[in-house]
Amino acid sequence: MTDAYADRRGEIATYFDATAVDAWAQLTSDAPVSGIRQTVRQGRDRMREILLSWLAYDLSGAALLDAGCGTGALAFAAARRGASVTAVDLSANLIALAQDRAPSNLASNLNFRVGDMSEAGLGVFDHVVAMDSLIHYPQAQILDLLAQIAPRVRRSILFTFAPRTPALSLMHAAGRLFPRSNRSPAIEPVTETRLHQAIAAEPALAAWRIGRTERVSSGFYTSQAVELVRR
Repeated sequence: MTDAYADRRGEIATYFDATAVDAWAQLTSDAPVSGIRQTVRQGRDRMREILLSWLAYDLSGAALLDAGCGTGALAFAAARRGASVTAVDLSANLIALAQDRAPSNLASNLNFRVGDMSEAGLGVFDHVVAMDSLIHYPQAQILDLLAQIAPRVRRSILFTFAPRTPALSLMHAAGRLFPRSNRSPAIEPVTETRLHQAIAAEPALAAWRIGRTERVSSGFYTSQAVELVRR
């Protein structure tokens, strides 16, 4: 991985560990939130439903990597379906929160790890799901991450990215007006057609094809889901 990727990864880990963990804990709970955050919560809930719907209802015997698991909601849902889930995140604080929230009856199906989703030591999986964990990376780095992960996946890779839209580009530009100390790591809007073309042209992804795609737009939340399946 490049120095640019390492720098961005460090920014994300620091942000969630030192700045955003309390807000993220509230957003991903049932606690009341502001109108803006409610639209984000609703959008994330809908996106999680879509990604889970692209997986078999019965995942018994399947190994799944929740790449950027956050507070663990998707990992718990997959474990309830019988999957053996490795849930990894850059943020030690988010992993600790996910462990605290994990239902005790799912303990044997959940393995929490602090680290990078691309680490080969995580193992081999039937499915990888990366929900909103690639949105802070530009297209080239998304492609590199997919290329790193793909050789260790048997069936499907489900991921989301921030689609380049006028509204999202405007919010991205406005975010640069805030003092650097108050900024979250910037979301990197990506043009959908260019990303599809880059995936098709990437030699490391030659054994893969794009399957289903779906966009969720909910107030301040906009994200595009993509399914990659082995040919």
